[in-house]
Amino acid sequence: MDQLPAALERAGNEESWAVADAISSVLKNSDELRSWRRRLLSACMKGLVAMYSSSRGESKQEAERFMLLRLEELLRVVEEVDPDDWCSLVKTGLKYRYRDETFLKVLNVAIQLLYKSESS
Repeated sequence: MDQLPAALERAGNEESWAVADAISSVLKNSDELRSWRRRLLSACMKGLVAMYSSSRGESKQEAERFMLLRLEELLRVVEEVDPDDWCSLVKTGLKYRYRDETFLKVLNVAIQLLYKSESS
C-alpha cells in the first residue's frame, strides 16, 4: 500500500488506480481515509507533471484525460493540496497544455474548489 502512490505517478496505470479505489473502499469508515486520499491526490498531480514534461507538445490525450478527471474527483473530496505539488502542476500544465480544453476546465474547477473559502 505504501508503494502504490509512487506507481500511480506513471502514465497509463489505470489498473493501479483500480487498486487504489479498492483500498479507498476498505478505508471508507477509517481515520486513515483522508491521509490516503491526500497521498493519491499528490500522486495524481505528480503524474500529470511527469506526463506534461515528458511529452512536451504531444499530448497522450486518453491517459491525461483519465488523470485530470481523477484529479478533479480527488480535489472535490480532499479540498486541499500540497503547495509544491500545486505550483508544479499549474506551472508545468500552463507551459505545455495552455491550449488543452480539458486541462483548462479542470484547472478552473480546481481554482474554484481550492480558493472558495478565501473569496467568501
